[in-house]
Amino acid sequence: MIWNNLFAPSNRLRELGIMGMNQRNADFILPYNPRRNFPLVDDKRRTKELALAACIAVPELYAVIEIEHQIDALPQLLAPYEEFVVKPSHGSGGEGILVVTGKVNGRYRRANGLLEDEDELKYHISNILSGMYSLGGLPDCALIEYRVDFDPIFDGISYRGVPDIRTIVFRGVPVLAMIRLPTRFSDGKANLHQGAVGVGIDMASGHTTSGVWHNDNIDHHPDTGGTIAGLGIPHWDQILGLTARCYDLAGLGYIGVDIVLDRTLGPLMLEINARPGLSIQIANRQGLLPRLRRIQAIKEIPSSIEERIALAKSLA
Repeated sequence: MIWNNLFAPSNRLRELGIMGMNQRNADFILPYNPRRNFPLVDDKRRTKELALAACIAVPELYAVIEIEHQIDALPQLLAPYEEFVVKPSHGSGGEGILVVTGKVNGRYRRANGLLEDEDELKYHISNILSGMYSLGGLPDCALIEYRVDFDPIFDGISYRGVPDIRTIVFRGVPVLAMIRLPTRFSDGKANLHQGAVGVGIDMASGHTTSGVWHNDNIDHHPDTGGTIAGLGIPHWDQILGLTARCYDLAGLGYIGVDIVLDRTLGPLMLEINARPGLSIQIANRQGLLPRLRRIQAIKEIPSSIEERIALAKSLA
């Protein structure tokens, strides 16, 4: 199929509305994303602060470690929490994220089932501070935050990790979405480049459609065997509304917004990406360009979130 063939003729890709990276950069990121606003989303700590100020729900921040000597206080910082996530504030692509699902005899159980002692955890945080996982390798800080307890609707189609919903938002209108499902190969992370499954979502109904894994079309999760198509995403209108509001939050015209669904808290905004990838087209088996051009042609985008949601659904 054309969706799996990276060497398909460029004119055929254009006919299907497939957008490449060069066109994304030239036509949408450069004109619509002011570089002065990049720090608002490249720094997850700052993004979280902006979201809270705008009453957008995010995972609770437990602690921030900014300098090496603060690592010594780690046992006291983590004492109240059985589960948590450690991540670099300036990380990308899921690198440097460590998920702890419980404590066993003074050791920390990771999402992959392995146990890590206190020294290993401190070493990981030290690496975060050194900039090992940050954009450009610059010194960073470590965020310790609430571990999302994902919605049970995903129990049969996720492997040891939290699925997330990536939505491309252009001029405040959600245009295309997919759900990313962790696998054994991705080590429980919802990152397609690390081996997660990408599943397209029908924008009008919020139901999952096709799936892709390592550029192969699939109908079932490779680890659980669960059927990935035809699943109704809970709180779909609320999710679309959250993603639309992130445009106003960051002042960036072309973004990727990642949402997670918590069992008790509902939709939570995880992060905003100023340079979202293009594999969402493969997961949905349709190109972004026709939808983006339709939104681009609208002289004035509605300020009402409800109207933007309706516009998003009309693109389907």
